[in-house]
Amino acid sequence: MYPLAQILHSLGYFLTGSDNNETETLKAVRDMGIEVFLGQKAENITGADLIVHTAAILPDNPELIAAKASGVPVLERSELLGIITELHKNTVCVSGTHGKTTVTSMITQILVMQDMDISAVIGGKLPLIHGSGIAGKSGTMVCEACEFQDHFLNLSVGTAVVLNVDEDHLDYFKNLDNIIKSFRKFCENAANAVIINGDDNNSMKAVEGISGKQIITFGRSESNDWYPANICKTGAMRTEFTIMHDGKAFCDAVLNIPGEHNIVNAVAAAAAAYGAGASPEGIEKGLETFHGAGRRFEKYGEAGGITVVDDYAHHPAEIAVTLKTAKSLGFDRVWAVHQPFTFSRTELLLDDFAKALSTADIVVLTAIMGGREKNISGIHTKALADKIPGSIYFDEEEHDANFELTARYVSENAKAGDLVITLGCGDVNKVSRRILKLLEEKNK
Repeated sequence: MYPLAQILHSLGYFLTGSDNNETETLKAVRDMGIEVFLGQKAENITGADLIVHTAAILPDNPELIAAKASGVPVLERSELLGIITELHKNTVCVSGTHGKTTVTSMITQILVMQDMDISAVIGGKLPLIHGSGIAGKSGTMVCEACEFQDHFLNLSVGTAVVLNVDEDHLDYFKNLDNIIKSFRKFCENAANAVIINGDDNNSMKAVEGISGKQIITFGRSESNDWYPANICKTGAMRTEFTIMHDGKAFCDAVLNIPGEHNIVNAVAAAAAAYGAGASPEGIEKGLETFHGAGRRFEKYGEAGGITVVDDYAHHPAEIAVTLKTAKSLGFDRVWAVHQPFTFSRTELLLDDFAKALSTADIVVLTAIMGGREKNISGIHTKALADKIPGSIYFDEEEHDANFELTARYVSENAKAGDLVITLGCGDVNKVSRRILKLLEEKNK
């Protein structure tokens, strides 16, 4: 909701909103002069001409009930985003089970650094634009396109970027075949081109037989239209390589974020940015100045020789890649502090979560964050902890108490040379900040 608020506010619309707890994002919205009420109440919608809600709002929410009874138009967030994309002639919509925010941020960084007056909607904060959204005056827009409940099918797509297709949101899609079918519809909706991971079988299944638009492949292998070559790791967080296009050197690249997966992400971003009008020099500059999006392997600080990092990874495949990257950085031990998100995902992918988290040296789990769901099946964190030998879990019902116990355990048991990484798409980053604060107090 934050980037939409940024865009609409910059266009002169009068906004109010509501949230259920204090966050950095809420503060940023208030700093724009937008009134935000704490707690969802029926009276919050008074005077509104249009009411927009996220998919995370449950049907029994009093504010949503009042909205639907008010006679005022009510839209889900993705529907409003779809309307905003229709206002732009050249939309680059970035989809995929994993990596959307990073690649959307990379493309935005490249185009903004090249002084292109673009609009952008990103699923995380990009330091360059001081937020997760910007409203430009050109017809070009970069937009994160999420497959959750087919929301990306609401978008007006110029160029579709597909990073990967994996099992997720199975409470809605039921199986992988249905997910691939939805990505196929998304690709069919692209007016101009599809930029797709040629090394990912599921992604390629989604574009089989599609005609009437350009199909551009990227990936690690040389069989793709875009791929990396001459890869050289020149530091823990720095990699240099050549971006190849149609078998020829296109530009040099310096990447200041870790992980082999981010090399492929950078290649995808280069292909999309080039299609949107960026030059090879602009792509070089944008990638070199990119230091990650908020909550994507974001370093919060160090205290007592202990490094604290936060990452948005909330799917087993994402956690596995993030922890593989963490283990490659040379720390003595890697702590994975994970907040499971949604009861259905935790239950359906329980074994996969256990396998991915077991990559870490020490695993600490918080209570499951239900988000948009109610715990119908009765699953709890213990079910995941039981599958990870030696793991520690805190399943206190009271949210703040749960986080405090988690943070205190980690801060009291971590040692110099350790990397502590919090993982999850909920509010587990509050735990990282609390851990860092406790470590700083301990090492005064």
